[in-house]
Amino acid sequence: MQLVAIDAIDDPRIEPYRAIRERDVAGREAGFILEGEVVLRAFARAGRYGLASVLLAEKRVEKLMPVLAMLPAAPIPTPIYVAPQAVLDAIVGFPIHRGVLALGRRGPPASAPPLIEGLGPEALVMALMGVSNHDNIGGLFRNAAAFGVDAVLLDGACCDPLYRKAIRVSVGGALMVPFARLAPDEDVVGLLGRAGFRCLALSPGGATALGDVKRSGRTALLLGAEGAGLSDAILARTQTVTIPMSGVFDSLNVATASGIALYHLRRGGG
Repeated sequence: MQLVAIDAIDDPRIEPYRAIRERDVAGREAGFILEGEVVLRAFARAGRYGLASVLLAEKRVEKLMPVLAMLPAAPIPTPIYVAPQAVLDAIVGFPIHRGVLALGRRGPPASAPPLIEGLGPEALVMALMGVSNHDNIGGLFRNAAAFGVDAVLLDGACCDPLYRKAIRVSVGGALMVPFARLAPDEDVVGLLGRAGFRCLALSPGGATALGDVKRSGRTALLLGAEGAGLSDAILARTQTVTIPMSGVFDSLNVATASGIALYHLRRGGG
């Protein structure tokens, strides 16, 4: 384990952490930021991505030693930068109370067809269309991790699951669940159908109540953005499912709806 003291905000070694909010907008090429102890623990457990470095407040080091010991140590140790809280705040551009940051490496993007084709006979997949809100993406991945979703597919309009806020909201779920971005001309219903998946499209106007859905074999749950929902073209080619509600409300937040539907499907329905 390599602890490196940082006492200057212009130290070139911590350049990727400088002005984090602005960098979130501009992007970090092949890197992404992890924030908080819980997320760092999830990253270490998942082992799906590489790690470039860690940046900690001095006061957090002792408590985090067991987590730091889980981080990659080969072929070279991960540098762990340690700074006083005031220096850390100045580097990132705002008070970072959690005092824990890390820079992950993305690796090559996954392709949707081999990802889903390689899944098991009872696989559960979630496909997201047009979900551009990072809080919702984070909530969806948190639910996917909680209910054992085997893979998530995202169309080009969905925001990045490895955006700092999305990872934080997902409590590290975005680091655990395999995902792939659909190609611009990729037909998600056709792709899933050829791989033997039954497609269930969640919609307020769905023809089948969720409680009446029995799950067997490969199953895919399709969800759209709040407001617009799934396209008519997708709804026309899938089994549409609704969550019955009382009163004047006819829809839920997409992350909330996914949690209810995934719980039902993971239990097998009924």
